[in-house]
Amino acid sequence: MNVLLSLGFVLTWSSGFIGAKLGADDASAVTTLMWRFLPLALVLGAVAVTAGRKRWRGLGARTIGRQVVIGALSQSGYLLTVYYAIQLGVSSGTTALIDGTQPLVAGALAGPLLRQYVTARQWLGLCLGLAGVVVVTTADAGAVAGVPWWAYGVPFLGMLSLVAATFVESRSATKVEPMVALTVHCATSAVVFTGLALAAGAAAPPAAPSFWLSIAWLVGLSTFGGYGLYWIVLRRHGLTQVNTLMFLMAPVTAVWGALMFGEPFGVRTALGLVLGLAAVVVVRLGGTRAYRLRTRGDEVAVREHCRVG
Repeated sequence: MNVLLSLGFVLTWSSGFIGAKLGADDASAVTTLMWRFLPLALVLGAVAVTAGRKRWRGLGARTIGRQVVIGALSQSGYLLTVYYAIQLGVSSGTTALIDGTQPLVAGALAGPLLRQYVTARQWLGLCLGLAGVVVVTTADAGAVAGVPWWAYGVPFLGMLSLVAATFVESRSATKVEPMVALTVHCATSAVVFTGLALAAGAAAPPAAPSFWLSIAWLVGLSTFGGYGLYWIVLRRHGLTQVNTLMFLMAPVTAVWGALMFGEPFGVRTALGLVLGLAAVVVVRLGGTRAYRLRTRGDEVAVREHCRVG
């Protein structure tokens, strides 16, 4: 079950980069994101009102406000940078590769911020994953012409936004059900992206069927699949291990982009895939150890294999 859950997370999260590439052919980043989240927020809001009232009981304004912040960081900030980078011409594979530095940043900060200390084996895995990211990033960047150098820094900002969201969620004393969190996050993103689209005069959707195909792709695979599984895997396996899986997003997206869009995929990309797989294997071998979190002054022992998402 754990293997299938991890595999599903990797594939569906990677699908977001491909969906962004599909939508970029027909509309701007804010237009695509507005129509990705506005209908979704309305549907989830209706479900919350009619069938999900019990899930919301006991959640105060502070808890909901924290979820709004998490949604703004992990969805709005992260996705806007990803889509904008692809709109600038950065390939879907390269965007995923730059975002692949997230595990190293999160791993370095996990100890000081969460008291979740990374073992030597996990650091080895993180460094292997980083090596894979560097190998494939340099290969892809050298093969794509006409993209301004600063465009490669845009998805890096998105990566930092997602790291921040992860730490905010990990420090939360109140655990919110995934469906409730998803509803708040999507509603937050709908407000943000609708406001941006209206301000830019880009709210009207294109009539092209391919645009709506990309929207269906993004809602079904990327939002419910990738984004939902992200938080489930995070709670079940812990911060370091879920972020190690992020190393697989880069090579998987590179393969996917090569097959669908003819993006470059050579020997160095294949080498990066091997290094990413090695990183996951190394970290998984040490993944049953307990880690400790300190919340509100109380030290709580948490065993990663006993959480049910």
